[in-house]
Amino acid sequence: MNTYAPALQRLIAELSKLPGVGGRTAQRLAFHLLRASEEDALALADAIREVKSRIGFCEICFNLAEGPRCRICADERREGDVICVVEEPVDVISIERTHEFRGRYHVLGGALSPIDGIDPEDLRIEQLYARLRDGEVREVVIATNPTTTGEATALHIAAGIRQLAPATAVTRLASGLPVGSDLEYADELTLGRAFSGRRAL
Repeated sequence: MNTYAPALQRLIAELSKLPGVGGRTAQRLAFHLLRASEEDALALADAIREVKSRIGFCEICFNLAEGPRCRICADERREGDVICVVEEPVDVISIERTHEFRGRYHVLGGALSPIDGIDPEDLRIEQLYARLRDGEVREVVIATNPTTTGEATALHIAAGIRQLAPATAVTRLASGLPVGSDLEYADELTLGRAFSGRRAL
């Protein structure tokens, strides 16, 4: 029998829907919010409401945007002829932190996974091809995750681009040994990738 008031039960249930938040963590968060001042609790509620009402997807690249276009697509200084393809908006943030990429992005909204029912038409692959049809894109950098689904997505997109725009270069982010790690701890796949992606010094 649950001893919590219905309102508190509902809060715990909603918090436990968050990724990485189990029942106990949801309980702790709920009690923390109960102890917090009304001002702090309402500020959190307002922030959630505001982000849901104001943040949508960029009409060009499908990154998160406040308005029709994201800041990157609206920035005229970015290179429009290089597109980096990523799975989710969070990947854009990771790449932007490196300050190495000056082109534009295309967010797929996931990766191909037939076992989970995610087929090409469930991702924004057609919208990517539409961006290539004008012939102004010289390179597409495929930066999907180095997982089975990410690799399958990369191969599918690369094959589609070769058919649609053979003049467009298709590259893949290099993957291999993380800086500071020892060879003995690397798995065969990572070590193999490091060898195939080796470059001159």
